[in-house]
Amino acid sequence: MSPEQSIKNSCCGTETRRVSLVGFTPYPDQDWMEQQARNLTMQQWGCLRDCRYLLHDRDAKFCQSFRELIKTGRVNPLRLPARSPNLNSYAERWVRSVKEECLAKLILFGESSLRRALQQYLLHYHEERNHQGKGNQILFPSQTETRRDMGAVRCRERLGGLLKYYEREAA
Repeated sequence: MSPEQSIKNSCCGTETRRVSLVGFTPYPDQDWMEQQARNLTMQQWGCLRDCRYLLHDRDAKFCQSFRELIKTGRVNPLRLPARSPNLNSYAERWVRSVKEECLAKLILFGESSLRRALQQYLLHYHEERNHQGKGNQILFPSQTETRRDMGAVRCRERLGGLLKYYEREAA
């Protein structure tokens, strides 16, 4: 499985547009997918615990036992029709964003560098990047960040300057 397929299938897009990366493997088999279903629906920290639906494509890795385990977590798995990217537009848009803004501009050396780049991009996407579809707001501003009206504007960077954002210094 390519990294972009893993990313696309790991999105948990809701009206808040929160994205979660839930697992990486080059060869997802039935046992691995069943474990992912259990992890996704765990009461304490599973990223689907408050979701009603899980949209997924028709890939064979989303086997019957995976869908049954998702249902036991009170989430309804919905298979999308073949060749219908517009029905999962939030996930498709996120894949396009991460590819254009991050992955296409990096040379990755193995799985660990891919993980690091994706984790840094997720922090940027959720806590620092303005989202035009959400009124140019930051989706999940960090708890320590407070919007200030005074002070000089400074540039902050992630991934060696690839991802930049601006904030005001404390006055």
